[in-house]
Amino acid sequence: MTPQNPSNTNPDSGPRITLRASETGAAVTDTVWSQVGGTETFERLVQAFYRGVKEDPDLAPMYPQDDWEGAIWRLRTFLEQYWGGPTTYSENRGHPRLRMRHAAFPITPHARDRWLHHMNSALDEIALPPMHDAAFRDYVERAAHAMVNRFE
Repeated sequence: MTPQNPSNTNPDSGPRITLRASETGAAVTDTVWSQVGGTETFERLVQAFYRGVKEDPDLAPMYPQDDWEGAIWRLRTFLEQYWGGPTTYSENRGHPRLRMRHAAFPITPHARDRWLHHMNSALDEIALPPMHDAAFRDYVERAAHAMVNRFE
């Protein structure tokens, strides 16, 4: 036991922030994936997103017209894994390597904005709780900006 570590516990286990369901509620220890409803919620999000993308004259041609179901599966499993759900994406496809996987597609600022339009519309449709909605929107905004690989 030391003054710096009076409880003689691992110093790396120092103070932690605990998110609670209410002021005196139980600690929330679930992943975001489970907090928002798991696979069902991610399926709803991705289905809503691709409904818009399929009709978008700028984005639809970037997707395999004969494999929309594959595109849906890839995005859903990627997002599920990112938010703490099953690791099915990496088990089947390896490391996400998003920029490398998208390098062949002309992702311009306009394409990014169209993609974000459809993702934000999908998020509007599924109506996540405000804290989760803000986190999702922040993530997709940052990810979309990072994917731009061509300038008009």
